[in-house]
Amino acid sequence: MLITQTSLTPLKALDRIQSIDVMRGIVLFGILLMNINGMALADAYADPTVSGGSTGWDLYTWITTNMLFEGTMRALFSLLFGAGMFILLDRMEKKGAGIKAADIYFRRLTWLLVFGIIHGYLLVWTGEILFNYALMGFLVYSFRNMTPKKLIIIALVLFSTGTVWNYADYKANVKLMENVAMAEQFKTDGKELTEDLKTAQVKWEELQKKRSPEAIAEYNSNMQKNYFGVVAFLAPINMHFETYYLYRYDVWDILSMMLLGIAFFKLKILSAVKSYRFYGIMLGVGYGIGLIVNYYEVLMIMDNNFSFLSFSKSNLTYDLGRVFVAMGHIGAIMLFCKSPILSQLKKALGAVGKMALTNYVMHSVIAMFVFTGAGFGLFGTFQRHELLYIVFAIWIFQLIASPIWLKHYYFGPLEWLWRNLSYQKRHALRKKSSKP
Repeated sequence: MLITQTSLTPLKALDRIQSIDVMRGIVLFGILLMNINGMALADAYADPTVSGGSTGWDLYTWITTNMLFEGTMRALFSLLFGAGMFILLDRMEKKGAGIKAADIYFRRLTWLLVFGIIHGYLLVWTGEILFNYALMGFLVYSFRNMTPKKLIIIALVLFSTGTVWNYADYKANVKLMENVAMAEQFKTDGKELTEDLKTAQVKWEELQKKRSPEAIAEYNSNMQKNYFGVVAFLAPINMHFETYYLYRYDVWDILSMMLLGIAFFKLKILSAVKSYRFYGIMLGVGYGIGLIVNYYEVLMIMDNNFSFLSFSKSNLTYDLGRVFVAMGHIGAIMLFCKSPILSQLKKALGAVGKMALTNYVMHSVIAMFVFTGAGFGLFGTFQRHELLYIVFAIWIFQLIASPIWLKHYYFGPLEWLWRNLSYQKRHALRKKSSKP
């Protein structure tokens, strides 16, 4: 059968899987709940003692987000991306698209990579994920035809590799702290420091300097500069994230979840067609194991007064906790999608999910104008719990605006642009009026 470029078109509304759109909307909101800390505070994403407050409501906020959302939202976002790219390829290949399917797939990822560079460098968000997803998406293509069992096994191997690397880092950090303590003892005893002890002391001083009030004040000041000043300040940070983090974390963190996403889609877990019992068990087991692990990590960190080593040690069980909580979230979301309750909320969340790219980038644009010197310059002025008010306001706005937009338009603006570039064809954006 001859397949033309024009016959390969984006998913129509009737072809979409509503549960995936709803899940994507919920996860997008959860992503903002975590990202807001990096958008508004200096080096406070993980450690609340650095800035943003670590007592009272700020501490409760940190505990809640670490128990339920840290790592899990990113995991689910990656899972959905993997499932989405598989659906794209599967749909085109079933139409007999052949090499054209790969052509569109890789062009789509190439443009996503470009969007990611613009998002990170020009919209000044160092935590941007599109660039990373594009690169991991290039690798996903080769796994698309594997069975769910093989995909899950490969994902487990990737998780394990990341955990082994975390263990190696933890042992190195233990050695570092031992050398720092020994260097202090040598100084007290009047002994000359060895080269290893000197190196450890310098490294520890550099780590401490980054967390000092002076360093945080300087970071805040740089983020409150004019737009081009902020771009110049964050450029080397973006470059570090897009190089070192790619092989240190992304393969074990992102690619693993993308493969699970394909496996779960093939197993029909993401389509909300499994039984209530299935999703109930998924919820119970996921939360039962994941929350226990996350509680252990949070308690250990707090008992050790948010020490450097306690954070490093928590990474040993990080994937175990976040993946199981993510599984619990999937069970809960699918139960929500299957239930007849809150249909209007589901519709609104589905609309948010259909416009995920636009809404995700919108978070960064809003943050840029609220927190950096390109707008109000409020970076570093909010406490951690106060940022929740901004998050909730954005949620409400997007829950209202997304359905209204999709009532008149087929796609979100960035989704429309991305499709046009991917298919090399201009698609209709505005819906035709039903009036004669």
